[in-house]
Amino acid sequence: MFAAGHDRRMTPTTAANTPPTTALPALAATVTVVLWASAFVAIRALGDTFSPGSMAFLRLLAAVIPLSVVLLVVRRRSSTRKPLFPRGRALAQVIAYGVAWFGGYMVLLNWAERHLDAGTAALLVNLAPILVAVYAGLFMGEGFPRHLVAGLALAFGGVVLIALGPSAGSSAPSDWLGIVLGLATAVLYALGVLLQKSALSSVDALTATWLGALAGLVSTAPFAPVAVAELGDAAPADVWWVIYLGVGPTAIAFTTWAYALARTQASTMAATTLVVPAIVVGMSWLFLGELPTVVGLVGGALCLLGVAVARGLLRRRTPRPVLPTRSTADRADDDPLSHVTPGA
Repeated sequence: MFAAGHDRRMTPTTAANTPPTTALPALAATVTVVLWASAFVAIRALGDTFSPGSMAFLRLLAAVIPLSVVLLVVRRRSSTRKPLFPRGRALAQVIAYGVAWFGGYMVLLNWAERHLDAGTAALLVNLAPILVAVYAGLFMGEGFPRHLVAGLALAFGGVVLIALGPSAGSSAPSDWLGIVLGLATAVLYALGVLLQKSALSSVDALTATWLGALAGLVSTAPFAPVAVAELGDAAPADVWWVIYLGVGPTAIAFTTWAYALARTQASTMAATTLVVPAIVVGMSWLFLGELPTVVGLVGGALCLLGVAVARGLLRRRTPRPVLPTRSTADRADDDPLSHVTPGA
């Protein structure tokens, strides 16, 4: 409360010195990573019930409905009336990111988890930040600093260990098709991130998420007849789980991530992505009785260490004064990795 007669206006200096409220963004980030981690486990559990394409279609259908409701409520409460659909290049970017990330990524991930345990799939998919860094080095003029090269070497070594080691639950070699699919999923993940970052320069996060999910739904529509047939044979519990995939890890998690990203340093949010595979391994052991092999865990640890090194998360940073003219979200836009999410 302010004392009577106090000037309630905040000057740039006082605004800069006011500590930000971190509880809600931290809670949002925690909800996000737990929901995304649970998606890997749910996909693995549903692999015998739904084919990769039909699972992606049903998940996106379950996501688009609540996202549409949220978007409608937000637009009704907004004092400004913006067009529902962006135009020109922005619309093309959102559609491309939706097809690549929500459509292709989900189909490939569902397919990969037919051949890999959930933990190994999560470890491979989370190589995407390194791929984004490589793109930034090649095409955004950022070059290849030593920490990026070291991270690439560590991550490559981790992938080799996963590939050459035995598969989970047997002494047979790892499933090469699953590994290739996992790496291809990481490529689509990275592509979706880059397209999303470009789109978010002109489209708000909620609209971009809704349109992206809608574009992904349309791209997976050819799987709709198979999805209907598989729904008829599915147990009620499996139907609820696929609905959960759409509502929880997709609609809710993407929204809470956007909320947290707008209010938190990009480097802090980047560090949270490294937690996802560990949560997946724990959930997979608890609910599915699956664990990656020791060799797979060591390879996965190398992959995550490589990501951390490549993204500079282990380097000491000199604290910089907060500039009152730029928000956290503005500073995040300078980082090509700031919108990399640990999605599933």
